[in-house]
Amino acid sequence: MNRLAGVTSPYLLQHADNPVDWWPWGPEAFEEAKRRDVPVLLSVGYSACHWCHVMAHESFEDQETADYLNEHFVSVKVDREERPDVDAVYMEAVQAATGQGGWPMTVFLTPDAEPFYFGTYFPPEPRHGMPSFRQVLEGVQQAWSTRREEVGEVAGKIVRDLAQREIAHEGTRPPGEQELAQALLGLTREYDPQRGGFGGAPKFPPSMVLEFLLRHHARTGAEGALQMAQDTCERMARGGIYDQLGGGFARYSVDRDWTVPHFEKMLYDNALLCRVYAHLWRVTGSGLARRVALETADFLVRELRTDDGGFASALDADSDDGSGRHVEGAYYVWTPEQLRDVLGDDAEVAAQFFGVTEEGTFEEGQSVLRLPQDEGVFDAEKIASVKGRLLAARALRTAPGRDDKVVAAWNGLAIAALAETGAYFDRPDLVEAALGAADLLVRVHLDEHGRLARTSKDGRVGPNSGVLEDYADVAEGFLALASVTGEGVWLDFAGLLLGQVLDRFTDPGSGALYDTAADAERLIRRPQDPTDNATPSGWSAAAGALLSYAAHTGSEAHRTAAERALGIVGALGPRVPRFIGWGLAVAEALLDGPREVAVVGPSLTDEATATLHRTALQGTAPGAVVAVGTPDGDEFPLLADRPLVSGAAAAYVCRNFTCDAPTTDPDRLRSALGGR
Repeated sequence: MNRLAGVTSPYLLQHADNPVDWWPWGPEAFEEAKRRDVPVLLSVGYSACHWCHVMAHESFEDQETADYLNEHFVSVKVDREERPDVDAVYMEAVQAATGQGGWPMTVFLTPDAEPFYFGTYFPPEPRHGMPSFRQVLEGVQQAWSTRREEVGEVAGKIVRDLAQREIAHEGTRPPGEQELAQALLGLTREYDPQRGGFGGAPKFPPSMVLEFLLRHHARTGAEGALQMAQDTCERMARGGIYDQLGGGFARYSVDRDWTVPHFEKMLYDNALLCRVYAHLWRVTGSGLARRVALETADFLVRELRTDDGGFASALDADSDDGSGRHVEGAYYVWTPEQLRDVLGDDAEVAAQFFGVTEEGTFEEGQSVLRLPQDEGVFDAEKIASVKGRLLAARALRTAPGRDDKVVAAWNGLAIAALAETGAYFDRPDLVEAALGAADLLVRVHLDEHGRLARTSKDGRVGPNSGVLEDYADVAEGFLALASVTGEGVWLDFAGLLLGQVLDRFTDPGSGALYDTAADAERLIRRPQDPTDNATPSGWSAAAGALLSYAAHTGSEAHRTAAERALGIVGALGPRVPRFIGWGLAVAEALLDGPREVAVVGPSLTDEATATLHRTALQGTAPGAVVAVGTPDGDEFPLLADRPLVSGAAAAYVCRNFTCDAPTTDPDRLRSALGGR
């Protein structure tokens, strides 16, 4: 029976025609397992996951394997991007049991959803010390049939161990100068001075840590923090992890040098990095940072925007290499011969400029385009022509598949990035794209009670409730949009979402935050994780949005909630700064105030008003909030009792209940807020 037809997850739809009798996650699947007295196979993945596709082709499309699964198991397929709560709970169990995790995630459960055996990818035949998938299935089935009591004991112990992992959120004091200095020292120790970034291979873009470093520099003047951020951004932008032709970043680099990426392109990475490079430009005026921010923004709009105005989740790593094989990176890599076919006499210049070699930097003599450090001097006009011709030739290749579902949290990140990038670089089209996505979230994802759905596809809302990161990141995007556009309705929508955070995701006693709402579906434990992964943790993102909203409105309840949430950063920041970067960035904003800027003018189209507004947005003071409007407007609380100065536009800067004298001079405003 095909139970996956009609779902909103492109990943689940990819499995709709498998011979495996898949069930989506839900009580019906577990009731069926109880009725048949069989275990549950839980398979978790996502659309852009290379090894998920491999295992699907090898095992789930195989009739003999499917027959065995259908006879002895109830098989449940989950899109981790639609159900991050399910993924988080069982991934924690996998990592605790095996010491590692990843996708595809393969977990065997009792009909009560308790896990008892774990793994990730299993091959169709034994290899590299791994059993085959069929061997695993047969072993689990035999244990279920002959050692049921032992299976129950293992499952019960795992669930008890997970329950004991709940975070002890003892302190409610946010981190101070000392903790942030210790975090910076810890990052310095893990920094790779030769290549940029932190740690060894694989290397992930450290977006949230970079935001912390930029904010720390802005607040303290620490040149080392800025140097780490600037060098890392340059090395990534010159590496193969960045698409040198079309813009945008791949998921991570498999090596320490940023040369060979894992080629999938995720919305969240590109939204976060677009914002980082825009913020780096705001500090340094770097031409490279400006170029990468704009190219990444253009990539988001050109390749990920959906017909309904939202942003798709990802582009696959794999595509057809022209011979009918689906190969990772096929769309992006080049050989010298391919350069000659497209460029003729200019091929040698292109090979030198992009680091394409005869032996190749990837596989089978193919190279990933990058900008080697010793690139020399090249004719800019010729390079522009080369890039244009290569991009046109690449467009004739089979493009990677696109996961078209709209994830609320990731669209919130994109809204913030596009709104700010559009404002900094006078690109109203980018602000319009941000507004289009925000409108979709309000129309489709937000219900009349202020509750948010996690996903939609083709304008149709998905069945899953939003988790903490959805509420927090969408609120963050709306707050950025409010500051950029001067439309107070986005502040109101942010307040609606953050009210849900206070009511349904916050422990009233400790101030700790949970990833799922108090009234959400009950899993074997309520997920709760303050550390960043590929995106800011819901916990840290909520703290940041709560703090910004409090600065806009003066709400003591929201500021207190932000401060209590940041207590965990004081504990984790000095110990594991790489994994709580956004929490550290929010703590920088708290230490700086954050500053509140009100720009008033006779109209939003008034030239002096627009200049002051743009100057305020480009200020580097950590987490500063900006409101713009007319003196008689009621769009923003910060505008109350802020008159014009001698009939002219003026800016008011306040911090910790103290306000500077209003100024009509952009240079004075720039000096008060930092920035260029």
